[in-house]
Formats: sequence, structure tokens, C-alpha cells
Amino acid sequence: MPMENIAVSGIPFPVSRIALGTWAIGGWMWGGADDRQAIATIHEALDLGISLIDTAPVYGFGHSEEVVGQALDGRRDKVAIATKVGLDWKDGKPFRNCSAARIRQEIEDSLRRLRTDRIDLYQIHWPDPSVPLDETARVLEDLHREGKVLALGVSNFSVAQMEQFSAVAPLAAVQPPYNLFERAIEADILPWSVEHGLAVLAYGPLCRGLLSGKMKADSHFGNDDLRSADPKFQAPRFAQYLAAVAALEAFAKERFGRSVLALAIRWVLDQGPTIALWGARKPEQIAGIDQACGWTLSADDKAEIDRILAAHITDPVGPEFMAPPGG
Repeated sequence: MPMENIAVSGIPFPVSRIALGTWAIGGWMWGGADDRQAIATIHEALDLGISLIDTAPVYGFGHSEEVVGQALDGRRDKVAIATKVGLDWKDGKPFRNCSAARIRQEIEDSLRRLRTDRIDLYQIHWPDPSVPLDETARVLEDLHREGKVLALGVSNFSVAQMEQFSAVAPLAAVQPPYNLFERAIEADILPWSVEHGLAVLAYGPLCRGLLSGKMKADSHFGNDDLRSADPKFQAPRFAQYLAAVAALEAFAKERFGRSVLALAIRWVLDQGPTIALWGARKPEQIAGIDQACGWTLSADDKAEIDRILAAHITDPVGPEFMAPPGG
């Protein structure tokens, strides 16, 4: 099926509703980097119709952006780049820093690493309680007026923080965690975004691979793997989530003739003005993208999915473990 697209305010062309997420490409927290495979993955994504790539300076402490810039050499004008700002690091440990000086430094570093003269979507990675939000919004609006940034976004923000930011600078998008297992945004962030015309870039739509259908009870995660610290991947919860995935997989195959991975992505796309950030670092990890496009879930389908989740996950947990210091 052809790729679905969506308009994002400020970006001059519609972007794909499935974007490539590049956290793992940076290597840090994902067991190391393989640049050759990463570049092949980005090229494969473009060939499959993906026209939005999401990255961040902290992904490999600059490495992900460098790889994205290298991979897009000669193809930049056909792709929207979304990157982030506001996380600093020392000795390999990130912390929040949304000061004007840090942002001015980060934009130049990101432009250099990405080999570009503008960022299509520039997002505050995490709110920084030590810096007035108005200060952060003002410097980002300055970058917007200077043409270095085409659209502004935020990530991991509350509704109150988005309201405060948008009173100073135009807000085009929000990036929260969102998938079948992590749905807190449905209470407030998602409806607010719909009301105010924001695109919602859902990160973790496959929940760190849980919804890929490839996880097994004996799957092992090394110390340099984000999932080693994720409560979902630890007993007794891991067994609950695996059982839910197995039931969802059976439902997807019987009802639609599709994989649980395609079902998980389709579910995210059916929730509103959403973009699913499909994380991958090997070309084979984005196989099946087309199976998520061109169909929809009915209200009955969604109700059955909710019943499956309730039946198997008795001790759910959110993504709070990922928050960096300073929140």
C-alpha cells in the first residue's frame, strides 16, 4: 500500500505518517552502533516512502545526527528532518539544559552534523524546570524567524507547558510516548493537540520492540540496552506483556491477515493526527511498513484490542523510567 501523508504546520510539504526513529542508530543505550547498517536502513526507509526522519543530539551524543546527515547527502530536499534540543551531557550522562546559550550552541552543532542549513522540525526534548519556559520559547522563536528552523515542537510536555510555550512561539507538533501499552496521553495531551491542530509524533509505537512480535521469554538485554532498565521487560511483567502480544498477534492474523506489528502501527495511526516513529537500525527492521497503511480499525476492533489488553496485563507500567535527571 502507498504511504500515508500528513501536513505539519511550517513544513512545506506533507510528510509520511510513518517516520524513521533513529535513537538506536546512535548506538548509546542500544548496544553500540553500526554505521554501514544504519545508512542502509535510512536509504531503505526513503525507498519505502518515508519522508520524515526523527533524531536528536543525545542519541549517541551526536552520532545519530552525523549518520543521518551522511545518509541524506544528495537526498536532503526530499526529506524533512526532525531533531531536538535541550539535553546536555557530561561523562556520557544526559541532563536537561534549555538555556538560551545551550540552544544557540545546539542549533549550530546540529546543523553541522546534519549537513543542512535548516531544521524542518525543532523540538524541545524534555522540559527543563531550571529555566523559565518563556526564555526557551523566545530563543526558539528567534531561530524560527531566522529561518534556521521551519517548525517548532515539544516532546514529553504537559498540556499546561504546551499552553505556556504556545503563548510565546508557534507550536506545530508534540512528541509523547504512545503505543498500545502506554496510553496516558489520551486523557489530555492527545485531545488538546487535536483541538489546536498539532501533529502528534508518537514515539515508541512498538514499545521498544515488545509489539514487533519477535520478543521471546528468554530474550536477553545487555547492560548497554535501554530495555534492561525497562520494567516491562522484567519479571513478572514481561510475561504479561508477551502474553498480550501473542493474543494480539492471533487477533491480527485472524481478523486482518496481518502481523501484530502492522496492527500496532495501524492502531497509533487511527488515533488522530498521529505520526508513528518507527525505530530501526537494520534494513530488515523496517520490512512490512506498507502493511500498516491503507486500512483502518473499526470501533469493534478497538474494543476487542482493549479486552485483550485488560485480560493479560494486570500490572501495567508506563515509560517514566526514561526521564532524564532534572524533571
